[in-house]
Amino acid sequence: MAAASEEAIKQFSALMELLDEPLKTTFQHVHQGYARGTLVRFLKAREWNVPKAHKMLMDCLNWRIQNGIDSVLAKPIVPSDLYRTIRDTLLVGLTGYSKQGQPVYAFGVGLSTLDKASVHYYVQSHIQMNEYRDRVVLPKASKMFGKQINTCLKVMDMTGLKLSALNQIKMLSTITAIDDLNYPEKTETYFIVNAPYVFSACWKVVKPLLQERTKRKIKVLYGSGRDELLKVMDYEALPNFCKREGSGSSNDSSDGVDCYSYDHPFHQELYNYIKQQALNEDFIGPIKQGSMHVDVPTPDLEEAKIMETIESELHKFSGANGLSHSFNRIKIEETMDGCYAHLIF
Repeated sequence: MAAASEEAIKQFSALMELLDEPLKTTFQHVHQGYARGTLVRFLKAREWNVPKAHKMLMDCLNWRIQNGIDSVLAKPIVPSDLYRTIRDTLLVGLTGYSKQGQPVYAFGVGLSTLDKASVHYYVQSHIQMNEYRDRVVLPKASKMFGKQINTCLKVMDMTGLKLSALNQIKMLSTITAIDDLNYPEKTETYFIVNAPYVFSACWKVVKPLLQERTKRKIKVLYGSGRDELLKVMDYEALPNFCKREGSGSSNDSSDGVDCYSYDHPFHQELYNYIKQQALNEDFIGPIKQGSMHVDVPTPDLEEAKIMETIESELHKFSGANGLSHSFNRIKIEETMDGCYAHLIF
């Protein structure tokens, strides 16, 4: 297998050497000086099939060019109160580093409402966090731990997840599609904690649909998962919602500022970095308001099937519990500005 892998990397590398501008410059933004590692990530995502991996990477590069992703870190979300609102409704934060040096990100899946701003702002913010991770956080971690670090860990808090939150789940699926197709293999492990019954019910039917490679990345932990997480990270790196025996709200800030908050050092550093990058751009006039309109990639067949299964199971579950209200749906529609998600009630 090792010989076959090396041959695949060699073939893929030869194809990428044929790039012309602007694809060549965009590829440099993607690999950040580690082209081989980037090729390996895309090969893993396509089961080491060189033609498929090459197509995936080319699609990614063209998506970046068409949507101005290379300059996304120079486009702050303004005013700052709007950015604060996004942080209050799309709950994500950096809590520290694992024992192996990977950045640890906390996600409040169940309590994210995603209902206080345009979908474009949520997508823009998520992409900015991805780019900041790849350009700033991972290089910083590599320097701190004296070795190359290319992946992170994610702790997904399901506290507050309800049947009526299907619209949030589908919005998160849109974000996942962006990650899967343009930032593959950047997460080493997903830790699911504080999972309610509704998640457990869906997980039973979704798990068989996943590829083995994906299954190995997902670990559903008991309760807050504290004991298991402490095997891979120190106490200081645990998200606040994992520092207690039982499940709890991600709003617990007894150990300092909530990692989701706009006031947390990570978000302050990220937001200030973006504002500074905007000031460094060669332009005249104040920073413009308005969101980026990013084309949302079409989920692949596996993800589409998973979402269909989740929706089906939630409808069954709601019927079994006598709930008559319909679930909100998010659909992706084409517009002159690209794709956008909207709610249909």
